[in-house]
Amino acid sequence: MEFKTILFYLFSVVTVVAALRVITARNPVHAALFLVLAFFNMAGLWLLLQAEFLALVLIMVYVGAVMVLFLFVVMMLDINIERVRQGFWKNLPLGALVGLLLIGEMAAVLSGRYFGLANLPAHNLPANYSNTKELARVLYTEYAYPFEIASVVLLVAIIVAVMLTLRRRKDTKAMHPSDQIAVKAKDRMRLVKMAPEVELPAPAAQPGEKA
Repeated sequence: MEFKTILFYLFSVVTVVAALRVITARNPVHAALFLVLAFFNMAGLWLLLQAEFLALVLIMVYVGAVMVLFLFVVMMLDINIERVRQGFWKNLPLGALVGLLLIGEMAAVLSGRYFGLANLPAHNLPANYSNTKELARVLYTEYAYPFEIASVVLLVAIIVAVMLTLRRRKDTKAMHPSDQIAVKAKDRMRLVKMAPEVELPAPAAQPGEKA
């Protein structure tokens, strides 16, 4: 068995175990850390497939940005774990069925030599071939419109996430800048007419009273 094959099975086993721990860990912080472990092993699988750019992007974007954000959210929010796990066992049969289908598809791909895929002609790539350059060429030429549509969908998702967090609370006092600008001078000060106060003279002392 080649060393590359050993690394493939090692990364695959660790990825599957880490993915299972993501959905079975009771602590959300531990689940997020297991997801980081799964991402690192997936990056190793990408490296074995000679997709260095995708492996680096997976580490920088998901591990370096998305998972750090997840950890901040998990640590700052008061999450009720029992309420989150209420529908876990109810949806387990459907999740197991989807998992079995994915395992069957991956097994069919890995056993391609039984379907005649091993007889396909090999591609002779030049020495200066760059898969990153080829990926960029295909992405921005043949799939330019799907790429732009995906960008718009992500932008809409960001806007929706921001709008969902802007909830008005009744226990906070705040002034909106638009309301401050719309205020007129007559609304800032009100003149109230009041009758003048006249100081009454002190009553005269009665006979027999001390002054």
